[in-house]
Amino acid sequence: MSAFLISFAIIFAAEMGDKSQLVALWFATRYRWWLVLAGVTVATLIVHLGSVLIGRAFDELLPRSLLLTLVALSFFAYAAWSVRGDAIGGDAVARRFPFFGAFGVVAASFFISELGDKTQLATITLAGDRSEAVAVWLGSTFGMVAADGAAIAAGSIAGQRLPRRALAIGAAALFCLFGALALIRAFA
Repeated sequence: MSAFLISFAIIFAAEMGDKSQLVALWFATRYRWWLVLAGVTVATLIVHLGSVLIGRAFDELLPRSLLLTLVALSFFAYAAWSVRGDAIGGDAVARRFPFFGAFGVVAASFFISELGDKTQLATITLAGDRSEAVAVWLGSTFGMVAADGAAIAAGSIAGQRLPRRALAIGAAALFCLFGALALIRAFA
């Protein structure tokens, strides 16, 4: 259960203020909330399953202390990435694929916005550090959907901007904390 909770917390924090969360917020201003949430959920399940499989493969190849050091360094990089920010790119996908329908556009856009994103890389990292791959997959997926659900609610109810800078700094602080804990585990 701890792998689920850790994955949930890390991905939830990492997604706050992220470009894919802003994509979800933007879609919620255009489509029904449940359709956006369904598209985000399907895309996240697929992306995070692939991420967990990649993470497990790395875990089999690398010594534990090296893996934990890489995990710590990646968390520090994610902290910097959180503060630096991202740009939204989902609008271009929506214009290119109008035949998908609203659900398909949301799912495809969200899937593409997640590829190479810090939450995908964090999921790969968590899966490599945890033996409970299914718990990491579900925890990271639920963390992502919960964070994006908040954006969808904001987009559908008020259409207001989230305080992106404060969320980015909070996510960066959590990444630094988890990075420090991973370093302690690597050399303990």
